[in-house]
Amino acid sequence: MKLTHLGHACFLVETGAARLLVDPGEYSSFEDVRDLDAVLVTHQHADHIDVARLGTLLEANPDAALVVDPDTAPAVADLPRAATIARPGDRLELGGATVDVLGRLHANVYADVPGCTNAAYLVDDGAFLHPGDSWTLPERPVDVLAVAIDSPWLKLAEAVDYVREVGPRVAIPMHEGSAKDPAKLAGMLAAFSPEGVVRRLPLGEPAEV
Repeated sequence: MKLTHLGHACFLVETGAARLLVDPGEYSSFEDVRDLDAVLVTHQHADHIDVARLGTLLEANPDAALVVDPDTAPAVADLPRAATIARPGDRLELGGATVDVLGRLHANVYADVPGCTNAAYLVDDGAFLHPGDSWTLPERPVDVLAVAIDSPWLKLAEAVDYVREVGPRVAIPMHEGSAKDPAKLAGMLAAFSPEGVVRRLPLGEPAEV
């Protein structure tokens, strides 16, 4: 599998059978991505979906399915592409890839602040898991895990615990779009995670993982 980190929580996932773009938000650079089979959005926050630029992206990728969580659906209702609403337990066939929908809600931000729906996407039976803004635990092994390292809703110890609990072969730091020193955060994640698991991807460069 090939991954390209396009900034913050946005990844181009190339399985060999499908090209999937996850979370094209305001801190990411995805305008030039072509030949997509699907665009998947985990939740409604602007750092995960830039609706204005998403419309242009879909025009340039006429065969791409649009998949969103329930709370995001109203925000994309005016786009020319009808969206598939992803709900926990769904199994989607996108291009030649299989995507299982996990999770339910965004990680708790603070106390009783209301949350929103959050779809975690598990590609090809565990080849890659993008949890969005959640600590969703899959019920099967995960090879490559994207893990958030900076946000008001998390502390780094939680990211370490998540990597340890999921137990992936590779953990890719993400959600660093507003961090002043993302390399430091990724280094701390690596220091407290199992040796050799954490791998930071250069932005915009395809990498075999």
